[in-house]
Amino acid sequence: MLGAGVCAFFYWFALNVLVGVGRFLGGEMIAITVPPLVAASIASGLAMAIFESRGLGDTGLHWETGSRRNLLTGIGLGVGAAALVILPALALGLAQYTWIPNPDSNPYSMGRAAMFLPVLLFCGAMGEEVFFRGFVLQILMRGYGRWSAIFTIGAIFGLLHGFNPGASTLGIVNTALFGILFGAAILRSGDLWYPIGMHFGWNVILPFLGVELSGLTIRVTGYKLVWKAGTLWSGGEYGPEASVLTSVVLVLLGAAVWKIRVHRGRAYFLDPAATEDLPAA
Repeated sequence: MLGAGVCAFFYWFALNVLVGVGRFLGGEMIAITVPPLVAASIASGLAMAIFESRGLGDTGLHWETGSRRNLLTGIGLGVGAAALVILPALALGLAQYTWIPNPDSNPYSMGRAAMFLPVLLFCGAMGEEVFFRGFVLQILMRGYGRWSAIFTIGAIFGLLHGFNPGASTLGIVNTALFGILFGAAILRSGDLWYPIGMHFGWNVILPFLGVELSGLTIRVTGYKLVWKAGTLWSGGEYGPEASVLTSVVLVLLGAAVWKIRVHRGRAYFLDPAATEDLPAA
């Protein structure tokens, strides 16, 4: 518990310094994506050195044979889950696309956004995973049990998103369930690339589908998805993560996470004496 608390303090301190720098240098989108990755890397790296005498890579960030496979598998699952939420709604007439007049919606600006947005969203997703599923989760897994730690950190992950615009009870619950699934993904794979891929895949596709991302409106195209159904189906201002459709898809995603074959990584919580209860990868 002490190690997790110290890591959280390091993260909070670094983030408060870096967000202002990011906002000054590149605006709001830079501020909410790049500083969390830098702060999480600093905090987790320091905590690993102090409490475990190890490096940041030992949290599951070593790039090795199979890491690419895990990352791409995770991205595919995240993109597929988002598509399962949006595409059936379109097919059933619950939503439709409409053009949004916007002076910035020209081929040059949209092309630039389409090029740089995935990079920024990857930084944001990786930053959250390094902090929540890196040292903090793994030291709690060793001290309090794997599933207790996964559920606890998942719940905290969801509650912290309650500060996002348009947050609702269902949105917080679904976000917490995502956090639990990302924790299950690192338990399944033994590396961070699997949950990083899932997190990024979900995050990156939503703006291109014209919907909100955890309450954030990010316009990449000149189209927006307009729902004909109520907020229970659309998620309202928070976006699809507050939709009952996502609740259903999360069940399918959970089954996929546990069944799809992945490469077994070398995250430090997977000491040789503690891997016998893991499913075959």
